[in-house]
Amino acid sequence: MEKLPCEGCKGMCCGPVPVTEQELKKIKKKIKSMPLKKRLELENQNRYYGTCIFYDLDNDKCGIYEARPEICRVFGYHKNLSCFRKPELATKDNWNAKEKHVGILSLDFTWKYFK
Repeated sequence: MEKLPCEGCKGMCCGPVPVTEQELKKIKKKIKSMPLKKRLELENQNRYYGTCIFYDLDNDKCGIYEARPEICRVFGYHKNLSCFRKPELATKDNWNAKEKHVGILSLDFTWKYFK
């Protein structure tokens, strides 16, 4: 599968990010396992409004990549989640969530929730 051209996007498509209860648990575990210095660096970045709180703007990548929500994993490859820089990669039918979302990262769940 061809990769998305994410380098240089600065998280423009990283939000809003709906999450399930299970995804929140995985993210919480990931955050707790992070070295304090790395977590604080990620937490204290000034992101664009609406960008996911876990997008690492300094390094231009997801700060919780291994624990990222399902929508982030499928983004770019489904017709309703196409990448604006490479829309031809969206060859799969529309994506639908398998589980009910409980909220949105950055809006319903901020860094305070993960402490």
